[in-house]
Amino acid sequence: MEPMREILPFILCGGTGTRLWPLSREAYPKQFHRITAPYSLFQETCRRLSGDPFDDLSVLSNHLHRFLVIEQLEEIGAHATNIVLEPVGKNTAPAA
Repeated sequence: MEPMREILPFILCGGTGTRLWPLSREAYPKQFHRITAPYSLFQETCRRLSGDPFDDLSVLSNHLHRFLVIEQLEEIGAHATNIVLEPVGKNTAPAA
């Protein structure tokens, strides 16, 4: 039997905040809002992908949101081994 392999979670966390306007804005897009829970959508995703069988998180986000990413990870006690910052958003396919 093969040993259990760690799953490497990579979270794409971009967006310009246009779909949930006026609550969501470019500087504070919807994934960082606490809409229906005590945690933001980003934090809920990080919580689901933490612990066994997952390895440390990696996050890709817009450079404008770097402080939001770090702050929200700290709030939930999560750790991201890698935080990759896009200088310019190019949608999902290039980010992946």
